[in-house]
Amino acid sequence: MNKLYAIIPIILAAGIGIGYGIFVAADSSVSTVQTPTKQIVTLAIQPTAQASDIESQAKELEQFLEQKTGYDIQIYVPTSYAGVVEALRFGKADMAFMSAWPSYLAVQKAGATLELAEVREVVIGDTLTAETYYYSYWVVLKDSPYNTLEDLRGKSAAFPSPLSTSGYVTPMKTLVETGLVTVEPGKEIDPKTYFSDVVFAGGYGQAWEALKNKRVDVSIIAGDVSEKLYREVRDGTKVVHEQGPIPSHGVVFSKDMDATAKSKVKAALLELGKDESSKQIMRKLISAIFVGFRETTADQHLGNLQDALNLTGLKYTERV
Repeated sequence: MNKLYAIIPIILAAGIGIGYGIFVAADSSVSTVQTPTKQIVTLAIQPTAQASDIESQAKELEQFLEQKTGYDIQIYVPTSYAGVVEALRFGKADMAFMSAWPSYLAVQKAGATLELAEVREVVIGDTLTAETYYYSYWVVLKDSPYNTLEDLRGKSAAFPSPLSTSGYVTPMKTLVETGLVTVEPGKEIDPKTYFSDVVFAGGYGQAWEALKNKRVDVSIIAGDVSEKLYREVRDGTKVVHEQGPIPSHGVVFSKDMDATAKSKVKAALLELGKDESSKQIMRKLISAIFVGFRETTADQHLGNLQDALNLTGLKYTERV
């Protein structure tokens, strides 16, 4: 008995995979066996913890998105922000959850589009609210003799991280805008030209400890930290300068992602936070202050960040 086997190739494009089976022809009768596979959508998550920890917690989100879209959702965590950007650039990821500065880089370097902004539970001034933006504040202890940024020339400062949009990039923009620091063309701002000592404490809590224990004269607090920490800091300090609005995290999409798939996934993501169970999926995985997503564009959401980077010349450098 002669048999004819014709293999229909699997088609893969921009992370959306469609699989087909094998046609088997025997003598004059032809039977068709087709084993279609689900379309694959790959979601990369900017690393904020151990990759294995994030991936183990991602099952609920995968299941939620698969139920809503009918796609095979695959989540992975590159070892660095650069890995996320490259995955978007070369079609290894269809979309990614990223903080503001890496989102900006994905748009600039990978041609990605930022289309959703995270609505977060933030404190603006004294008011707890839900927004896609927030503010940060230069703070000194209540009994400090300093009342303005100008008073702090030659003093010591603590910042949470050199990669923090709210805790470093935007405060550095303030120093340039107020004329306190001048940036040479083609170079990055150097806060040590203004402060006698600059400490990167490792987080807002650690920066607060440095200020509270009088190891530094000034620090930064932002409205997107836990409300408990925010109010503790604000109760123990006085604000010498406020800056913002500062963009929240976002969802970026590969320039090559299938339009239909993008539309379905966006619709599913917009349902996250509509009820308590879906909100908790994101609070456990991404952000403890997650409320939902809101449609936006890179120009709308990241405009102030772009201005800050242009003024300060800061470059995103991370340790892998």
